[in-house]
Parts: sequence; structure tokens; C-alpha cells
Amino acid sequence: MMAGALAVSLGDPAGVGPELLAEAWSRRSEERLPPFFAVGGAGLLVRAAEQRGLRLPIAPIAEPAEAVDAFARALPVLGEADADYRPGEPDRDGAAFALGSLRDAARLAVAGEAGGLVTGPIAKALLAAVGFAHPGQTEFVAEACGVAAQDAVMMLAGPALKTVPLTVHVALAAVPALLTAGLIVRRATIVAGALQRDFGIARPRLAIAALNPHAGEDGRFGDEEARIIAPAVATLVAQGIAATGPHPADALFAAHAREGYDVALCMYHDQALIPLKALDFDNGVNVTLGLPIIRTSPDHGTAFGIAGKRLASAGATIAAIRMAGDCAARRRHA
Repeated sequence: MMAGALAVSLGDPAGVGPELLAEAWSRRSEERLPPFFAVGGAGLLVRAAEQRGLRLPIAPIAEPAEAVDAFARALPVLGEADADYRPGEPDRDGAAFALGSLRDAARLAVAGEAGGLVTGPIAKALLAAVGFAHPGQTEFVAEACGVAAQDAVMMLAGPALKTVPLTVHVALAAVPALLTAGLIVRRATIVAGALQRDFGIARPRLAIAALNPHAGEDGRFGDEEARIIAPAVATLVAQGIAATGPHPADALFAAHAREGYDVALCMYHDQALIPLKALDFDNGVNVTLGLPIIRTSPDHGTAFGIAGKRLASAGATIAAIRMAGDCAARRRHA
């Protein structure tokens, strides 16, 4: 069972990740956050905190096990890797640091030396220039865990809504060809199991969105609902999963509709992320389901344009840390 403090990768040092992590530690008591430690970046974190008007004591640690005892008095930092703090000025050196922090943090979580993994926001284009070959951090972490990318499911979670995009970083025009009943059933099964194990929902209710306007309106606007989505829902129900749909997406996220399900499974990226960000922008968490470890991330990017200006909200970073701690605790006590 996973135990111990959470490992946090810092993300791009020119973005908002370091300053928000510093603020999260400064609010650890009022927010009742579980112990966590940063992987690298001691000097970076101090400078980012100062830019935000915070005083941040650092506790260098030699191994993750030391983080729990150090956490109350200082932010534990593991490793000597560091980066210059130039907010809003990303470069290759910063991207290399971000990649190293991510690699080390993932390794510690996979080895069971950390209770879970929280990843800071990265800039994918810059990372690609320093050897990052994955579409995103979700796929990177899945590979580190030995899990096939298609079995690592992205869920966006906030206080008002949980959504899962069944296709992610692909062109909208490519989505219909990628959708299959098998894909929906496989990922929905992973989602249902993860909600039981990590979120304590005994019988998760899954709402499956339609692809086309008005759920295709009896084939007038497309046949994917009848040909792909409805058969997938029937298979899930036959397996004992509380799945419904296909639901017209334009009505699925209304307040009264959200009371009827625990998670909405959506056909494409923006169908899932637009309602989540509209409802829970400052508290949204990206959770990777289907992994042997807990992995969360704040559901926002590097925000280079406001880095170092005391404008970014730490809400999503705090929510990601809290959610990782809660999920890890459920696994320990399962």
C-alpha cells in the first residue's frame, strides 16, 4: 500500500506552478493539506514565493520518508536540481528542469516511496524540444507505471462536476472515427472501478454523452448514437454498471441534470472541459484513473502571461494536493 508524503513535480519554472506550490504550503494548516514535498527547485521556490509576497522556509531532505516530519515547519525539497526564476520567460533550460522533476517524482511514486504524485503545469512544446515524446503528462505517467496509454483515463474533477473525455488531444474531425463501443465500455469500466476504489462511491452513476446535437435526433444529425454509443451503454448495464445515455450534451450539465450522475463521460475534449472549467475553473483537478498510483494535477496550464504577478489562484493546486491525499488514504484503508 502507498504511504508517506506526496511527491510534487514543479512544472515549468517560468510558469505559475512554483509560486502556487509555495502558497499551497503556506496555507497547509487552514486547508488541512496532507504532507507533500517538492522534487527539486529549492532556490526557485524561495524566489517564486518572494515574488508572491510569501516567506517560504525550505527543509532539504535526503529521502521521501523525511518529508512528513519536516512538513509542519518548512516545505520539504528533495534533490539539488534547481532552475532560474524568470516568470513569463520560458526556455529550454527550464523545460529540462521541469522534465527532470517530473521523471524523478513519477519514479518515486511508482516505487512506493511517495504516497502519490501531483504534477505541476508544463509547456508541451518546450518539453518536446528537450526530448519529451508524449502527448502530455498523463501518457508519460502511464508509461512510467507500465500501463498502456489507452488504459490511463483522464478525469476532470471539481466541486460541482466530474467529466471524462473519451478522446483527448485529437482534431475534432477525427473524433467520430475514433469512437467505438469497445472504447466506451473499456474506459467506462475503468472509471467505475476508480470511483469505487479512490473516491468511495459504492455504485457510481455514469452518464454517457451523445456525440451529435440532440443525440442525433433519430439519425437526422448522425448515427453514432444508435450505432456506437447506445450499444456500449447496454453492454455496461449488462455488466452491472449504472450507466445511462446517450444524453444530449446541451442539457447534460444543467444543475438538475448533474444531480442524477456522479461522472459524465464525454465524446471529445471540449465537450468535457468546457462545462468543468465554466463551473469549477479555480478548483478543477485533472486525475488519472486506472493507474497503480494516485496522480493528480491542477487543471490549468503554465499561465506564463500572469506568472510572478500575484494574479494566479492557488485553488486548483490546493485541490489537486487534497484530492491526491484523500484518494491515497482510501487506497491505504481499502
